[in-house]
Amino acid sequence: MIKQNIKNSLSICFNRRMLTTFVMGFSSGMPLLLTISVLQIWMREEGVDLSTIGLMALVGLPYTLKFIWAPILDRFTLPFLGRRRGWLVLIQLLLALAIASLGLSNPVESPWTIAFLALLVTFFSASQDIVIDAYRREHLSENELGMGSSLYVYGYRTGMLLASGGGLILADSLGFATVYMLMGLCMSIGIITTLMSPEPTVTAKPPSSLKAAVVEPFKEYFTRDSAWTILLFILLYKLGDTLASAMTSPFYVDLGFSSTEIGVTVKFFGFWATLIGAFLGGALIIKLGIYRALWLFGLLQMASTAGFAVLAQTGYNMNLLAAVIGFENLTAGMGTAAYMAFMAALTDKRFTATQYALLTSLMGVPRTLISAPSGYLAEIMGWTEFFILCTLIALPGLWLLRHFSSWHSQTDQSAQPSHQAK
Repeated sequence: MIKQNIKNSLSICFNRRMLTTFVMGFSSGMPLLLTISVLQIWMREEGVDLSTIGLMALVGLPYTLKFIWAPILDRFTLPFLGRRRGWLVLIQLLLALAIASLGLSNPVESPWTIAFLALLVTFFSASQDIVIDAYRREHLSENELGMGSSLYVYGYRTGMLLASGGGLILADSLGFATVYMLMGLCMSIGIITTLMSPEPTVTAKPPSSLKAAVVEPFKEYFTRDSAWTILLFILLYKLGDTLASAMTSPFYVDLGFSSTEIGVTVKFFGFWATLIGAFLGGALIIKLGIYRALWLFGLLQMASTAGFAVLAQTGYNMNLLAAVIGFENLTAGMGTAAYMAFMAALTDKRFTATQYALLTSLMGVPRTLISAPSGYLAEIMGWTEFFILCTLIALPGLWLLRHFSSWHSQTDQSAQPSHQAK
């Protein structure tokens, strides 16, 4: 029995569908930091004022608003490559051109051109995410969603590392303009993968009109039992973890850690712990099912957040810093894998792009809005009390999780959660 379970897990982990999922994750992750940290550093080095750089944060709005145009990608099929692959290749080509075009502009002489091109990058990047999320949901079987989410996170983090770490290193010798053109060229990896991948086979009939594509996904979702409870759960499940993460950098500084100590520890322990957590999370989802995995990973996330309170009491300690960062990133990777598998399993395959875009847009609310007062809370409460609060804030999300007890089985991924959640 044990050998058979291991064999089944390995067959899920190592197949062509999982490789495709990994590479598509890479294509999704690479553009993100090119319009945030990399672009900010380039503009600052060129002497652009901080107020202009601050306003550049607004170019990230398409990631939050992507559910608005997702129905178009659900409704219409281009006359080549199929419903998902046709859109994906076109968007990836436009995204590659937009990234490369940033390298042809000057941040000092034409900051608004840079802003417009960065907005195009985020728009096409968010659109790519819509289609890739839909492709992954339709291409993977139910019992592959957990590991598929893990490998997607792997690819996503690898793409981010190439764009930020690799891009900044190359910029010192080649210049930022060349880096952006090279990053545009790197999008060819995703384009080739899309061309070589099969179009998902979906038996569910897609919407027959644009009106149906806009109305039916929301109508179908909000007529389900516990539809609002599910949305509230998505908002709350990682709230404590997200709220704590928003203030970790100034927290490390206040404890006396240098930028080098923070950078090396976060990059080394944090990056690899996240990848290990994502893989381990996917493997455990196969074994435990989504429901029990969400419980386990949620409790582990609480424990990792409490670790920051322990560090706040201990003070400067490199070994404890490495342990806290490693454990926090490990549990975050596990939680993200289950979180994404949960949302993927909720979608109706007729409207995959629109419903998944709605859920993932909602997932970003804690990061962009609810975390905004985190600095104020830390200032008035102190670090120890702040991280204790972040630990306790995770409890409402776990309390809501009990509403999905019908998922409780090792085969709960083969259930239809979108219609069974009570």
